[in-house]
Amino acid sequence: MPVRTEEKFNIPFYHIFYNPYFIIRSGIYKGIKKYSPDLTGHLMDFGCGTKPYEHLFRKTTKYTGVDYKGGGNNYKNTKVDIYYDGHKLPILDSTFDSVLSTEVIEHIFNPDEILKEIWRVLKPDGTFLLTCPFLWPEHEQPWDYARYSSFGIKHLLKKNGFKIISQEKTGNFPLCITQLLVLYLYMFIPKVPIVKHILFLIFCFPILLLGIIFNLVAPSIMKRKDLYLNNLVLCKKL
Repeated sequence: MPVRTEEKFNIPFYHIFYNPYFIIRSGIYKGIKKYSPDLTGHLMDFGCGTKPYEHLFRKTTKYTGVDYKGGGNNYKNTKVDIYYDGHKLPILDSTFDSVLSTEVIEHIFNPDEILKEIWRVLKPDGTFLLTCPFLWPEHEQPWDYARYSSFGIKHLLKKNGFKIISQEKTGNFPLCITQLLVLYLYMFIPKVPIVKHILFLIFCFPILLLGIIFNLVAPSIMKRKDLYLNNLVLCKKL
């Protein structure tokens, strides 16, 4: 069954009662919020969709959304300012002070070409914040091309002219198992509005809650991060 990515990116705690993406989305949101002060000036949101994280970037002077027309971007109320053809950005060199790209690069079949374009339109010493999944089912099919390990995404960025400033993983073994089990069960819940909420509370919410509590109290040796959900990388243009 295909996994459809829903437009629920800002995840307050009460979403634990009904959101099957609670763990993965919380990790991404907290990571982007943590590094948002590092992105200043004119920012390009590459693969922006509905610009769900725009409100986090208060230090930017201008926020420009760029996206590919077509592909897996089927969101309603898309807020794209500039469309590109999947190869070249119709933007002058050294236009942006910073770039955000979240959960996009796995949908790009030509990552080297696109990263070189991002490098080109970013000013010298400009900041680039990128997130991408390591563990997640195929989604937005058939436009889902890759998963990157922490070593793979680091290599890809470095060979295309970026210096890694900070690199983190969201989630760990217990949270991954919890998130995938909840997602699996949710796939079988009928998507009838009231029914799905009741069944989620019965079957999914207890697993979410127990998994999160276990992760809080478990010893660090049990929180292995060689299985994790997402990469979060802050880098600079060399």
